[in-house]
Amino acid sequence: MQPKRNNLFKYIFNTTVLVASLGYFVDIYDLILFGIVRVPSLTSLGIQGDQLIKVGVLLLNMQMGGMLIGGIIFGIWGDKKGRLSVLFGSIFIYSIANLLNAFVSSVEMYAILRFVAGVGLAGELGAAVTLVSEVMTKETRGYGTAIVATIGVSGAIFAAIIGELFSWQTAFIIGGILGLILLLTRIKMFESGMYKMLESSNVRKGDFLKLFTSKDRFFRYLYCILIGLPIWFVVGILVTFSPEFGKVLGVTEPIKAGNSILFTYTGLIFGDFASGFLSQIIKSRKKVVMIFISLTFLFVLVYLFASGLTPTMFYGLCVVLGFSIGYWAVFVTTASEQFGTNLRSTVTTTVPNFIRGSVVPITLVFSYLRVSMGMIHAALVVGIVSVLIAFFAAYKLEETYGKDLNYLEQI
Repeated sequence: MQPKRNNLFKYIFNTTVLVASLGYFVDIYDLILFGIVRVPSLTSLGIQGDQLIKVGVLLLNMQMGGMLIGGIIFGIWGDKKGRLSVLFGSIFIYSIANLLNAFVSSVEMYAILRFVAGVGLAGELGAAVTLVSEVMTKETRGYGTAIVATIGVSGAIFAAIIGELFSWQTAFIIGGILGLILLLTRIKMFESGMYKMLESSNVRKGDFLKLFTSKDRFFRYLYCILIGLPIWFVVGILVTFSPEFGKVLGVTEPIKAGNSILFTYTGLIFGDFASGFLSQIIKSRKKVVMIFISLTFLFVLVYLFASGLTPTMFYGLCVVLGFSIGYWAVFVTTASEQFGTNLRSTVTTTVPNFIRGSVVPITLVFSYLRVSMGMIHAALVVGIVSVLIAFFAAYKLEETYGKDLNYLEQI
């Protein structure tokens, strides 16, 4: 039963939600930091001119490739060994990796450490959302996951501020230290009751390959991944390479990637809050996802075909773009609600990391098309395809608002 309104605030902001939120805060800080320090860090390694984009794409793809592999490892681990164990293991790995990032002396070393950091970053969000979804009631879990996402994505704003105030080396060190400090706070967290019941049973847990042996499970899984494509098209292309887009669009002054990230994630904070709470109010995850995908398409068109913009106007576009892709909370919650307890961590952890990993083919296709079509039309083609695929996937997914999660997948 849903708590009374006067107790709802206290119920939502419980220890599990708050610690999970702070964990995702550090996760996003470390995840986004590379986009902010890309230019100064690569410049210090002797990379100049057009190579900044080429090497930047390589390092971003190494990070995202690590997240693909880490998502599978930590997803299975979460179903086999528990949600809390993932929250401890993942934050330790990416905290150490980011500390070491401050001391890189070559592109090769940088690439290896971005890969290792990606593996660690992969476990945080999925385990957090799985745990929050299982400890809260079916009527209120949407609030809990919305809070996790809202507080979490504000880590990007903190990253932008730190990246502006400190050197890129110090920014990486701060992220690593924050992660290690947060590791201590997780001692107070408890495993979910649903998983404890599963732990004592003989049912198969975390069998990743079983997602592909049933047509129903495979398409549920695939659609969960595809609805997030526009999010990482916007972040991976339009925001990461905003300085280059600013030049092509004729913005009156140079655009800073750090500022673009700052303003995009400011919008994303409000978008995550709005989408998460709207899904509770209208009692539908599916409708909210489709509304926000439509908004994303609208603002992508505005971004790509605006002209004569001042930096203020450009950053304003970043805010509304961020708001429109702010269905991340609902996106991950929907994935968590689609599967039984014995596969929930596997799905909830791999889905956001596979969609984050989609930045690899997205950037590769964009880079290929950019040569013949130019930046604007290349981004337009990739953006339209991403939106159409996501909209179709959202249409095909079943509604999961209020679904009882205390069940098992028959595998």
